[in-house]
Amino acid sequence: MLKDSRYGIWCLLLGIAACLFSCRPSVKETCLMSYNIRNGRGLDDSISYTRIAEVIRRVNPDLVALQELDSMTQRSGQTYVLGELARLTGMYDVYAPAIDYDGGKYGIGMLAKEKPLHVYSRALPGREEARRLLMLEYPDYVYACVHLSLTEEDRMASLPVILEEFGRFRKPVFIAGDWNATSESLFIQEVLKHFVLLTAADEYTFPADTPNCTLDYIAVSKLVPVTFRKREAEVVDAPVESDHRPVVVRTQWQYERKK
Repeated sequence: MLKDSRYGIWCLLLGIAACLFSCRPSVKETCLMSYNIRNGRGLDDSISYTRIAEVIRRVNPDLVALQELDSMTQRSGQTYVLGELARLTGMYDVYAPAIDYDGGKYGIGMLAKEKPLHVYSRALPGREEARRLLMLEYPDYVYACVHLSLTEEDRMASLPVILEEFGRFRKPVFIAGDWNATSESLFIQEVLKHFVLLTAADEYTFPADTPNCTLDYIAVSKLVPVTFRKREAEVVDAPVESDHRPVVVRTQWQYERKK
């Protein structure tokens, strides 16, 4: 009987220790990038997917949110642009077309080192052209890409849709893209109520040769609190490859899992 009691207590202590260890938040290291590539057309009016891929390879990100991507259009010579970039970088590609264009599609996409668990996409407002939200889910986080409307009213209308989608996840959600909004805009002020900006709003991204404003951002939702042990952001020196410069965030972070 005494032996059985000791065995039971030992098993109980092992169970408690295992629970404490499994519930302890682990530190994640993530490098996130966002780049509006203008379909590979640089400021010298040359189209080169190779030099866009070289910019990405230099950064070596885990995920890249990409905007302004043709798929099989006449303009792109019937090239699936994201697929070509995936081939050149050795990454997975996920495409989200927003509109039909010039015999093919035009939209946004992602490149990723690892295949996502799930992919989600939803339409967003845009009166000059339809817009799209693309989300890649991984075990510990979600990375989302947007290319928001040129119209402030449509950007503001997009925010509740984005927040609704992000509310479905019980893990951190990062969002990146060309938001077509300067740091002084009402839209960015509204964004700051719901997100923490991880890139610096005063480090300019557009135009690429002589940047004088910020249009490209990476942020994390406040819905699931994230603790950062390290956070480094930069605007990548890429003055000719596109009309935007890419933004990058390198982080070490953790969060408390919600049951």
